[in-house]
Amino acid sequence: MGLLTEGSPLSWEETKRLAEHVRQHGVLQFINLYKRLKDRQWDVLKWGDEVEYIIVKFNQEKRTAKVSLRAQELLAKLNEKEHADPEKAKSLWRPEYGAYMVEGTPGKPYGGLLAHFNIVESNMKYRRDEVSQLLKNGEVIMSLTNFPRLGCPDFTDPPTQPTPNEGVTRSLFFPDEAIYNGHPRFKTLSRNIRMRRGEKVSINLPIFKDVHTKIPVDESYLHSKAAEPDKVYMDAMGFGMGCCCLQLTFQACNLTEARTLYDQLAPLCPIMLALSAASPIYRGFLTDVDCRWNVISASVDCRTEEERGLVPLKNNKFVINKSRYDSIDSYLSEVGEKFNDVPLIYDEQIYNKLRENDIDHLLSQHIAHLFIRDTVSLFSEKVHQNDEVDTDHFENIQSTNWQTMRFKPPPPNSTIGWRVEFRPCEVQITDFENAAIVCFVVLLTRVILSYQLNFLIPISKVDENMQRAQKRNACREEKFWFRKNITTCVSPPEANQYCMQGKTNSDCDVYEPMTINEIINGKEGEFPGLVPLINNYLTGMDVDADTHCTIQQYLKLIQQRASGNVLTTASWIRKFVLSHPDYKNDSKVTDTINYDLLNQLKQIQSGEVPCQELLGYSTVSKTKETIPSVFSCPE
Repeated sequence: MGLLTEGSPLSWEETKRLAEHVRQHGVLQFINLYKRLKDRQWDVLKWGDEVEYIIVKFNQEKRTAKVSLRAQELLAKLNEKEHADPEKAKSLWRPEYGAYMVEGTPGKPYGGLLAHFNIVESNMKYRRDEVSQLLKNGEVIMSLTNFPRLGCPDFTDPPTQPTPNEGVTRSLFFPDEAIYNGHPRFKTLSRNIRMRRGEKVSINLPIFKDVHTKIPVDESYLHSKAAEPDKVYMDAMGFGMGCCCLQLTFQACNLTEARTLYDQLAPLCPIMLALSAASPIYRGFLTDVDCRWNVISASVDCRTEEERGLVPLKNNKFVINKSRYDSIDSYLSEVGEKFNDVPLIYDEQIYNKLRENDIDHLLSQHIAHLFIRDTVSLFSEKVHQNDEVDTDHFENIQSTNWQTMRFKPPPPNSTIGWRVEFRPCEVQITDFENAAIVCFVVLLTRVILSYQLNFLIPISKVDENMQRAQKRNACREEKFWFRKNITTCVSPPEANQYCMQGKTNSDCDVYEPMTINEIINGKEGEFPGLVPLINNYLTGMDVDADTHCTIQQYLKLIQQRASGNVLTTASWIRKFVLSHPDYKNDSKVTDTINYDLLNQLKQIQSGEVPCQELLGYSTVSKTKETIPSVFSCPE
């Protein structure tokens, strides 16, 4: 969720008055940090995953499933091991937006050992078991992107009620009690985003139109002018930030490598979003989308009417094209500069200040672009800081720009280096699936650096891909702009042949629409495919038998899902609902359907019920604790 500062939150009026103070001092803090650490070298590969979970309460007698609002109570116990001995903790636990959510990470980051892939899944399983031991009868921890009936009447345990005329969200559907109450950041953000915007946030998702779907879908349009009759309307931050995701952070060896990874992974964000699609149901309705991304984007969209271009600028400085939660707007490496084809909105004064301090054009405009945003959460204890050593004002803005990729400077006085965060993936039902996605992306970063691959396409095409990725069944049916030739002269001969068959250099720079299957598995004679490139890379590595087996199982799942032989979680959920005996072909997911759906997913995640449609056709996971083999560092 970002920076969790301890202290007393200021009112929105106080925060608004101090917005420029935070902005100016945040920039100074970045400049000082950059000057100290820009030449930092030789950090080794370290990486880690973040998995977010929902606590679900099942009632077998009533056949209901609700979110359990016990996150604060559970986190107090989950954090005891870390507090007692941080060095020995196998997992770390943090709060998330929902009072029914927890976030778990490995106790220590993984490193450059290939055999670390043998313990990713076992650590995920350990985290799940760790929470499970603390649960009450009927409660289950689930790695579920979105609770299908979030915002429906009586969806929480204990019961709560929305308060449309008071409180921090003033939602028609989402009660304030469903927001995590153990830290003031979450409710403060909810209040301040609404107040800065000047109205409640507005989310309208297209309904999945079935034979008996009624339009208007409900009576929301009678209570809010923002509600569209043929859409599923939601009006609170919780509908977005109450979703779960799977994220990865990588440490690079230096600043240049971090910028390279940031750029090269950005075009892969929509591909991985479509491949991991897992959330077709919102507020008890089947929608015509498969992913959470636009829901979260709208849920924290604090832009005023002026900034959204609805009325002329008067009190604000910029018309801003996107929410503060969206895809990236510019590449950071010199190679990427020519693909920055969308005009970037940034604060020229801040840009000039950064340039005066010898920060290059691309990084200066990136920071100046982030800093067009106001702070939406400020604590009284953190207003006045020492800009030579503190970074909280910088992180205040940085951590509330929630984009597909995040470029992360080293923390002050830390052994941690320059990092990038990969943020698009939806969380999967099982530890096996989550481990497969994590290991695939990690291996891809090694191949990118070793073979000096080039995935860059115009930013405008990445934006188009992000919208395509969220469409129903996008993984099977959509095509995505992708670079036709991704290889260079240092790439392996088998891959480089695709740019050497009588084509000119300019031909090699062409991008074209490709299916997910073509991108992942390749297109004979035209495109090598990402998994074949990974396997080519692995042939030059000293991989022990157990590690090789584990990696191949993970890669096989990715290949099967890309080819359409295995369903995405979203497609599986949609199929389950459409074939449920109680479904009335009306796009509604009732309490009973929701219970049966989550009960089936619970059994799949525990291994009680095999599910080849979701998990593939050869998936006997191996989770060893041995670590014998090493990644080679790119020259």
